[in-house]
Amino acid sequence: MTGVLVIDDEVQIRRLLRVTLERQGYAVHEAGTGEDGLQMVVARKPDVVFLDLGLPDRDGADVLADLRTWSTVPVIVLSVRNAEEDIVRLLDAGADDYLVKPFATGELIARMRVAIRHHAPQDTEAPFVAGRLSVDLQTRAVSVAGQPVKLTPTEYGLLRLFVQHAGRVLTHRQILREVWGPHADEETNYLRVYVTGLRKKIEENPQMPTLLITEPGVGYRLALPPS
Repeated sequence: MTGVLVIDDEVQIRRLLRVTLERQGYAVHEAGTGEDGLQMVVARKPDVVFLDLGLPDRDGADVLADLRTWSTVPVIVLSVRNAEEDIVRLLDAGADDYLVKPFATGELIARMRVAIRHHAPQDTEAPFVAGRLSVDLQTRAVSVAGQPVKLTPTEYGLLRLFVQHAGRVLTHRQILREVWGPHADEETNYLRVYVTGLRKKIEENPQMPTLLITEPGVGYRLALPPS
């Protein structure tokens, strides 16, 4: 069974997630403090962690920073904090996703599946397909509605990054560092120009994108195909 660890001091939240996720066939473990949560990551080796920020013993951001020094387990932050700077800071620090409380359980489960899928070993390198877009990372072939699309090296590098993290929000800083290097993490206007150009080549209507989605104040996300 897929193991889920919930690190949250609110008993009601832990109970809600336990009932919801166990109905879906997941094994759920709970911790009410950051230290207990870190110990349970070691003991239970969960496949995904839900992490609250307002823990009684230490801030969840510190727990995440500690965890990221020795584990790559997917972490989804659950918090009432909804300021853009908080979301960006946690994603940059290594969180896989961020959900603001209160949240819809259906969305939580969908986000969780994306995080687990992203970290799972890939047995096959099948082309990524979402709507009219097809990307084969092995052959570097990109097509839209069956027609080949010519991308510049930078556009392809950008699209490849989105495909490798499909369904996950990538912050401006993460994208800039991965595609342009560690000294480009403040060039958000530069990134916006390339995203606009990429949308013109892959979106049916670049003015109303359905594939490459803007997360306001945070970054971008490549939409996953329906399951």
